[in-house]
Amino acid sequence: MKIGTDELQPAAGARALPQLIAATAQVQPEHVGSLARALAFAEPLLAAETLETGENTLTHAHGVRAILRDLGGSETMQAAAYLVYTCIHLNRPQEVIAKAFGDNLAELALETTKLMRVQQQARDTRASSQQVDDAATQTENVRKMLLAFSRDLRVVMLRLASRLQTLRFYAASKRPVSPAMAREALQVFAPLANRLGIWQMKWELEDLAFRFLEPDTYKQIARLLDEKRTEREHNMQLLRERLGAELRARSISATVSGRPKHIYSIVKKMRGKSLNFDQVFDIRALRVIVPSVKDCYAALSWVHSQFTPIEAEFDDYIARPKANGYQSLHTVVRDDSGKAIEIQIRTQAMHEHAENGVAAHWAYKEAGTKGYAGVSASSEYDAKIAVLRQLLAWERDLSGEAGKGLFEDRIYVLTPDAAVVELPQGATPLDFAYAVHTNLGHRCRGARVDGAMVPLNTPLHNGQTVEISTVKEGRPSRDWLNPELGYLTSNRARAKVRAWFNAQATHATVARGRELVEKLLQREGKTAFKLDDLAVQLGFKTADALFEVVGKDEFSLRSIEQLLRPPADPPAEAPELLLKKPSASPGSGKGGVLVVGIDSLMTQLAKCCRPAPPDAISGFVTRGKGVSVHRSDCRNFREMAARNAERVIEVQWGSGAPVGAARAAVYPVDVAVEATDRQGLLRDISDVFAREKTNVIGVQTQSVRGTAWMTFTVEVSDAGRLSKVLAIVAGVPGVRSARRR
Repeated sequence: MKIGTDELQPAAGARALPQLIAATAQVQPEHVGSLARALAFAEPLLAAETLETGENTLTHAHGVRAILRDLGGSETMQAAAYLVYTCIHLNRPQEVIAKAFGDNLAELALETTKLMRVQQQARDTRASSQQVDDAATQTENVRKMLLAFSRDLRVVMLRLASRLQTLRFYAASKRPVSPAMAREALQVFAPLANRLGIWQMKWELEDLAFRFLEPDTYKQIARLLDEKRTEREHNMQLLRERLGAELRARSISATVSGRPKHIYSIVKKMRGKSLNFDQVFDIRALRVIVPSVKDCYAALSWVHSQFTPIEAEFDDYIARPKANGYQSLHTVVRDDSGKAIEIQIRTQAMHEHAENGVAAHWAYKEAGTKGYAGVSASSEYDAKIAVLRQLLAWERDLSGEAGKGLFEDRIYVLTPDAAVVELPQGATPLDFAYAVHTNLGHRCRGARVDGAMVPLNTPLHNGQTVEISTVKEGRPSRDWLNPELGYLTSNRARAKVRAWFNAQATHATVARGRELVEKLLQREGKTAFKLDDLAVQLGFKTADALFEVVGKDEFSLRSIEQLLRPPADPPAEAPELLLKKPSASPGSGKGGVLVVGIDSLMTQLAKCCRPAPPDAISGFVTRGKGVSVHRSDCRNFREMAARNAERVIEVQWGSGAPVGAARAAVYPVDVAVEATDRQGLLRDISDVFAREKTNVIGVQTQSVRGTAWMTFTVEVSDAGRLSKVLAIVAGVPGVRSARRR
């Protein structure tokens, strides 16, 4: 089974959680260290696995662990090299690893796995690109590195070691490397190692990547270096012995050694300065390590007195360290034969930093008082911010190389706990507060930047530490939304503030509507009426929906009054219950519907078309429910009549009101209104019905893209009268049409 390069892919299956917990328990006796336990835990899972490169997964983990060990990594960090590759085999990796090795290692393994997957995806999308120097690619990956670092710097160290091991495997096995992976090593991983000051890793990554990208050029320079190697090494040996003896004679304890020749750096100098191979100075190079800074300058003085210095090639990186903390004296001199020799002079401490850089202190959770780049790291925070500033400096370097501000749109600042927060350029402490948590932004009242109190509209800069002062119960200010005052730059933060005020406005509107409805219920003596039931009867889904339109004056309280006040003397029969025609007197009915020629037959109005006098009507004999009365133009009726013509029966409206009724019978009718949606529209239409003494017993509304669709159910005794009411409704501003359904 194969898994992704040094990037992970999902495994085909995962071991059951109980089995893994049991296995873990067997390999973690208290006297065994984390490295031994991690190896015992990982070996059964990885021994038979193969990466996409063809390298055995366990062998790859061994190689990563060896690189970390050589860089001074702790046993705990070396253990992580194995645990990272076990994650894809676990159903619950964080839970299992935390139980066996603690939360620290579990988090480290999971974060490293996430970064590996992100980089794999990015590499896949760029697989077709053939550009070697792609600033946009560098920018994208620097940002990913920064975000990974915001959780744990050790994630970056694991990625560097893993990529170096992968390139070593390709070189040893003589397998072809994908250009995307080689470019990523050259454009991202090597510059990152350089920025962190891990020189030995930087040079090896560069040489290996260059070897795969430009094999012919690499072989050509390697061949030139091999020519006259014996003569050159003999001369350098004599020079080393002379230099060491002369410095010791002057009471300077010095270790003199040759400096490795890195093919990629030679090619860069040749191309950058248009030099021939023979003109590159550091092909012949020595390194002098002395006890103190004073001895550095004493040794430099002697070298310049014995050889002819090339002044333009002298650099004092002790007085002016590089951005990543590198310190050394660099000089180029000519020997008696006129050949150029580069000599580097530094202390042992400078040399250790030059070789390993931040790697000497990368396990900052265990670093104690160790320092980095001249900064005393008395805490995890000190170490972390020191390295973050190196990474941010790398951003600026890339921006300059690209000729434009690739990072001008983003900045990175720290919380008091040393977590990194990404913000838009020009962001303020208030933007920072909302980025951390919405509630923190609402309650924000002050801020400290690098320990100093600042106004909330102060622009932040890369690498600053921001601390927010809050109140227990707070609310945003409307001034924060004023662009001229400059409190908020982030669109996300602005949206959160606007959402807060919108919610408050809605709450106030609902509260006002509730108050109005409750007062109406008190006046009508209906305080026992359930508000949710009232809303449903009026066509609303919830009571709050009713309160909101009442609070906005979009729904008239008269409609609620009409619902709460039933007729004093209800009709003898319900409106839907229709009267029958005595067979002896076809025209003597007292109202309702008469079925011609049939006595005492139950009838009912059809709800699909809701007929009302003086509509032309027809009857249809149903099974078990008597005669269903439809409007003659009802589509449902026409379809039923076409299928069962024998069940159609003649009906007609009766005359007058039923005996004993106080008023004429009323009939429910549906009215459809289409209008341009606006505030107060529902209120204005309801007022028309109220003025025209047309009782509304139900409302349904829907707004789609600025168009309001409304259905009113009203009670009428005469459909002809309804036409006049609809003509008035059609005159309401914004109404496009008002018709009976």
